[in-house]
Amino acid sequence: MNYTQKLTLSMIVPTVMVAGAGSTVVAGAQWLQGQARAASGESMAGYLQLGSALTAILTLVCVTVCIGFTVWIRRTARAVLGGEPTEAQQTLAELANGNLALDVQPAPDGSLLDSLQRLSSVLRAMLGDIRHATQNMAIASSEIATGNQDLSQRTEQTASNLQRTASSMEVLTGTVRQSADAARQAYQLAATAAEVAARGGEVVGKVVTTMGDINHSSKKISDIIGVIDGIAFQTNILALNAAVEAARAGEQGRGFAVVASEVRALAGRSAEAAKEIKDLISASVDKVDSGSRLVQDAGSTMEEIVNSVRRVSDIIGEITAASSEQSSGIGEVNRAINVLDQMTQQNAALVEQSAAAAGSLKDQAHKLEQAVQAFRL
Repeated sequence: MNYTQKLTLSMIVPTVMVAGAGSTVVAGAQWLQGQARAASGESMAGYLQLGSALTAILTLVCVTVCIGFTVWIRRTARAVLGGEPTEAQQTLAELANGNLALDVQPAPDGSLLDSLQRLSSVLRAMLGDIRHATQNMAIASSEIATGNQDLSQRTEQTASNLQRTASSMEVLTGTVRQSADAARQAYQLAATAAEVAARGGEVVGKVVTTMGDINHSSKKISDIIGVIDGIAFQTNILALNAAVEAARAGEQGRGFAVVASEVRALAGRSAEAAKEIKDLISASVDKVDSGSRLVQDAGSTMEEIVNSVRRVSDIIGEITAASSEQSSGIGEVNRAINVLDQMTQQNAALVEQSAAAAGSLKDQAHKLEQAVQAFRL
């Protein structure tokens, strides 16, 4: 039975009781009137005495009804409230003042005091959970704020390091580009040097061929000088024979002897000249051989130089390609670092916002904790 039903019943029962008491009084009054009519012939004094008795009876009945009604209302109120009205009023006042640690006497189930006691228990448990959760939230928000502050500092430091790294990467990119340009120029110079060395090798080859031809011609000249030397030797022998024959002829062969003597002298000078020429040709041939060997060595050296220059040119070409790839790779790394720098700065801003939100949450938790502390548990 709820409060409305109990209050309705408390209003109906007194009404019925009053109605019953009124019917009794009316019935008594009617009986007294009948008695009065029956005794109408009696004296006036008896009538007055009867009226006084009637008044006393009515007064007694009314007092009895009022006392019973009051007792019934009090019992009904105690049953509904579960105790004295003052106790219920004090309990409500304590609840209104935020005192949930109520020392309420046990009350019947369904009464107001029982409901207030259960309400106090529920509110006390609820506010205890809220206070505990608020404290945990304050601690967590404080830790979050501290962590966000630390993270913000680290993020700012990381952003600063990334900025310095980006600057260094830009400088390195410029250096690598300069190195790539220098490598290209060196490659071009090496290619030019290789071409020049190749042409020099060709010239040296031609010189070697020419020196070979000169050596061959010198050998032919030496052979010709040998022939001339042989002719001079034979001429000398013939002149000697002519002189012998002229001596045998006497006066007739004297002129022939003079001619033979001159031919012999000419043959001797020719032999000496041929010998000198042969010696010169031999020396020239030796020098040409030495020059040929030197030119061959120079040709081999030039060939090695050409091969070395080609290898250097190839290596410089590889360095140029590697420098170009490094320049492209460093450019991509630089762009990635710039993107990472921007993301880090954005993260730093988000961390600052998160730190501000954590600080606001901490303040709200503190305010909520203060609001909960207004209740005495």
